[in-house]
Amino acid sequence: MNQAKSFAALKVIQIRLFIGTVGAFTLASRALAVVIAFQVYKITHSPLSLGWLGLVEAVPAITIAPFGGYIADHFNRKNILLTTRGTLVLCTLVMAFLSWQTHINPIFGLYIIIFFAGIARGFADPANTALEAQIVPKHLTVNAGSWIGATWITCSVVGPAAIGFIFDGLGAAGSYLIIAASFAASWAFTLQLKPAAQNIPHKREAIWGSIATGWRFIFKHQPLLAAMSLDLFSVFFGGAMILLPIYANDILHVGAKGLGLLNAAPSLGAMIMTLLATRHTPIGKAGKNLLLAVTGFGLSTLVFAFSKNFLLSIAALFFTGIFDGVSMVIRRSMVRLLSPDNLRGRVAAANSIFIVASNELGAFESGMVAALIGTAPCVAFGGVMTLIIVGWVTAKAKELCRLEFNTSTMERQ
Repeated sequence: MNQAKSFAALKVIQIRLFIGTVGAFTLASRALAVVIAFQVYKITHSPLSLGWLGLVEAVPAITIAPFGGYIADHFNRKNILLTTRGTLVLCTLVMAFLSWQTHINPIFGLYIIIFFAGIARGFADPANTALEAQIVPKHLTVNAGSWIGATWITCSVVGPAAIGFIFDGLGAAGSYLIIAASFAASWAFTLQLKPAAQNIPHKREAIWGSIATGWRFIFKHQPLLAAMSLDLFSVFFGGAMILLPIYANDILHVGAKGLGLLNAAPSLGAMIMTLLATRHTPIGKAGKNLLLAVTGFGLSTLVFAFSKNFLLSIAALFFTGIFDGVSMVIRRSMVRLLSPDNLRGRVAAANSIFIVASNELGAFESGMVAALIGTAPCVAFGGVMTLIIVGWVTAKAKELCRLEFNTSTMERQ
């Protein structure tokens, strides 16, 4: 019986198609992150250049996301995804062309293309999150969310691991062409989706007031605000992914193939945890489990910071992924279960701003701090800050600490 329940979401063809679009998109986007970072570092040998890479994507994504949420709630979400997925295919093809031109330095052009990719992300992320609610019935929320999360993480393992070997064999230009093909596959899966009717307002709200409505909802619901803030600051300080090219090239001396494996390790840990969540969901004691998971993430980051052994580094990153997998399942379910249908796009947009700020602005922060104090001390500082943030949230966000859900009905208790 438990096994049948574990596979319940996969019996729905629309959920399988949605998983397909998520999987192909994730393969492409995670592989792209590895290729662009390694290419930029090989050209510049500067931690700060990696930080700028994060900032160039973060600025448009954060700026556009509030409008992306408004657009997702007032226009067809499937069409938004088709447009943005198509844009990313074109962006990646241009990157391949720039990388093929061996007589020019492609850095400036790559930064410009990443900027446009950030614009596409600002519209795509809210639409994708909100569209999931039109695809997945409420009673399958956690089960489908776990499979979607597991697919995302599996592809996050395969994409970086494979692209490291592809980069060594075909170079940057060939890698970008393969990534473009994966983005195109995501577009094709999206085209086949038949989502449930979208609740589009007959009278469109004023855009600024509409955006503010979504933010007011989050600030009035402490568990959502606390969970998003916890993820924001822990990843902002504790995320070490943007510095992995330095570890691979200068500290561990494992090259592009090793970089791919380092990028894949946390995703492998998260994949295992999200697969376990299809049978043993952590959403029951959501608040306590979230705080424990982020604590584990901080401790694992500290181990990785000072490791000079490739296998130990892989293991430490693997455990950051295990703990991040728990956190991801809980936060994804919270956003879905605590958001009203007419605000899903705007709540998702706000959530995506927290995510982009933690990842891309965190990358900029890491690049700057690493340039000032060194790579290992920078990562260690992030691990310590993560533990401090968990302590602060535990003391201040009592409603989050007490947050629980009935795992049968998915209602808040």
